[in-house]
Amino acid sequence: MTKEERLQKLKTRAKELRRFENEYRDAGHCIIAGVDEVGRGPLAGPVVTACVVLPDDYVGLGIDDSKKLSEKKREELYSEIIENAICYGFGLCDNNVIDEVNILEATKLAMKQAVLSAEESLKKNGKGEKLDLIIVDAVTIPGIERKQISLIKGDANSISIAAASILAKVKRDRMMREYDDIYPGYDFASNKGYGTQAHYAGLREKGLTPIHRKTFLKNL
Repeated sequence: MTKEERLQKLKTRAKELRRFENEYRDAGHCIIAGVDEVGRGPLAGPVVTACVVLPDDYVGLGIDDSKKLSEKKREELYSEIIENAICYGFGLCDNNVIDEVNILEATKLAMKQAVLSAEESLKKNGKGEKLDLIIVDAVTIPGIERKQISLIKGDANSISIAAASILAKVKRDRMMREYDDIYPGYDFASNKGYGTQAHYAGLREKGLTPIHRKTFLKNL
């Protein structure tokens, strides 16, 4: 594939990802936010969420579902999204909250945090008072009195959700690399808390750390 062909492919994908946002803007929604989470499945660490509002004219070449991108590409796009976003916010629920309320409810709590943080940033930047529409990957966020759209496989179909997935993924991966220094022997830098062979070997040798989800490890 030539350089021109690769560029055209990226442009086509970017256009596909803006389809939902364009439809909702045509329907009168001006400030559209995408929300996504990372970290529902790991045995250790937090669930991290992000909420982001992109400019109407933002092309976003290369943005896609974070799982489809290399770590290097996610880091590059993270900086680009942060620089260009109208507003953004993060949310987080640690392993203790996850154990207390379950992972789904913890995810919703973290999503609410991200939305409120983004909306506060929106106000401070003088870009508006509230979000007009929130597009969420697969769930509905309780306690948010804004119009919401729950979009199945949203990170593969909405540029706003895809951007949020990149922000959340990069932020959580950075945290897990820091935890690897604090709790060596579990390979957190590589597995990011997921149940790999090296992770289970660390659990058998060292036991649980303060960041492990006990409800995920009842049989250990």
